[in-house]
Amino acid sequence: MTNKLPNVRLGIDIGGTGIKGAPVDVTAGKLTADRFRIDTPQPATPEAVAKTVGEIAAHFDWKGPIGATMPGVVKNGVLLTAANIDKSWVNTDAAALFTKATGNPVSVLNDADAAGIAEMTFGAGKGRTGVVVMITLGTGIGFAVFNDGVLLPNTELGHLEMNGKDAEEQASARVRDLKDESWKKWAAKVDDYLDHVDALLWPDLIIIGGGVSKKADKFFPYLDTRAELVAAKFENEAGIVGAALALGA
Repeated sequence: MTNKLPNVRLGIDIGGTGIKGAPVDVTAGKLTADRFRIDTPQPATPEAVAKTVGEIAAHFDWKGPIGATMPGVVKNGVLLTAANIDKSWVNTDAAALFTKATGNPVSVLNDADAAGIAEMTFGAGKGRTGVVVMITLGTGIGFAVFNDGVLLPNTELGHLEMNGKDAEEQASARVRDLKDESWKKWAAKVDDYLDHVDALLWPDLIIIGGGVSKKADKFFPYLDTRAELVAAKFENEAGIVGAALALGA
């Protein structure tokens, strides 16, 4: 799929469990083809992940700009932290690595920031002012903050200390799966985490994303938050859409 449409970009979302991508119409916020997913290689080293990113671009026969997300702090395409991927990513120029692997110019941003951009532009946060927090519950906990629609990048507050431990080690969707917890028991920990977020930021709106957002009806009833709480419109595709949107129309 050589990019012949100026409004279409390829978005690739890299997570600790899966790497998925699809072309996105950035003027409508919609995928223009079915997403393609490959399990994240283990260990998720820079070389192994770059190879997978190249395979996703090749699947779409893509020629043109690519936006990619990474689970960590990203500055000018370089990872400064690495969550749920190999620690050898730290200080790696992901943008340069992916550009070489795909043969296309690649821009890289934090995964939760990308998901938030999608939701603020076309999803549950569209048109909302004030402080909006995007939280993705998946392999880890992704976190993004917007004030009057403007992103504060790389907040990474999924790693807040909670009960003496990293919050994502207690309240991520992966933890619920590993421990086979009931929705009610897991939601109590998510609720505790949201109380910590509320005490820090006093958000007006909290958007819950990640694959678990498809099952919001299972755990939202157990959450007692001060802020308005909504499920992400894009569910687990928000990172793909946001990565493409971050490239611009």
